[in-house]
Amino acid sequence: AIRDLTVRGAPAIGVAAAMGAALGALAFASEPIEKFKKKFNAICDEIAAARPTARNLFWAMERMKKHLDEVVRSGKRNPARELVREAKRICAEDIAVNREMGRRGAALFSDGDHVLTHCNAGALATAGYGTALGVLRAAVDEGKKLHVYVDETRPVLQGARLTAWEMKKEKIPATLICDNMAGSLMRQGKINKVIVGADRIAANGDAANKIGTYALAVLARAHRIPFYIAAPVSTFDFSIKTGEDIPIEERQADEVTTFRGAQAAPKGMKVYNPAFDVTPARLITAMITERGVLTPPFPAAIARLKRFVP
Repeated sequence: AIRDLTVRGAPAIGVAAAMGAALGALAFASEPIEKFKKKFNAICDEIAAARPTARNLFWAMERMKKHLDEVVRSGKRNPARELVREAKRICAEDIAVNREMGRRGAALFSDGDHVLTHCNAGALATAGYGTALGVLRAAVDEGKKLHVYVDETRPVLQGARLTAWEMKKEKIPATLICDNMAGSLMRQGKINKVIVGADRIAANGDAANKIGTYALAVLARAHRIPFYIAAPVSTFDFSIKTGEDIPIEERQADEVTTFRGAQAAPKGMKVYNPAFDVTPARLITAMITERGVLTPPFPAAIARLKRFVP
């Protein structure tokens, strides 16, 4: 499900991975503890290999492995049950974290803002509520009138299929645009803020997100428009110094060459289809987390977040 994008969005991937690992553990719950641990770690490694970029996937598997170690040390007799409980905690925490991000980030938005977002960083990309869209939801709940411009987000159209649906469901005024229209709207003064999510953030603040995010950050800087990222602490990878070290997943060619099963490009055409790009920290105005809003210089602010990682 993670590999074929049935489940997508970094926080949702992390939650689904934890649930999947816990479910797998139930299949051999009666095994001796050393054998149980070996099988569980193998499951976690297999799930972690599903996609290479989203930090939350690896964070969740690391947390589940660590929890099993703690369960073993404590002498509890049913480790599988304890892993299910931990997976449920990860799910509940994600919703609470999203709401806290929304509360903290809403202050950055004002009545009358016209906000651009890219891909889908809403309830459908998390356990519930959303990261970037959660911030917008919180601002609207405070009584602020916003208008959201939704990038269609080629080639898989997460913006058109998912974010547009969420905006309709939440009754937030929104306009769907093609990805290549953002610069024109900025030039006309019709967009005054940008907010996106993130799949992995390096220690220096470089952020990987859906392909096309970097171009929007460049456009925002050229038009002097604030560019915000909303992401939980679990998305930060403290072991990676810069965005140059973030692995970028490349997807299959047919995402670009076909549309709803119909051929949209010449057969055999060479295709470059990275799922993500990296936005340099220097183009980011602020990062919204559940622990506060980070502003430049990012390295010191990000380093302080490390103590909040379980």
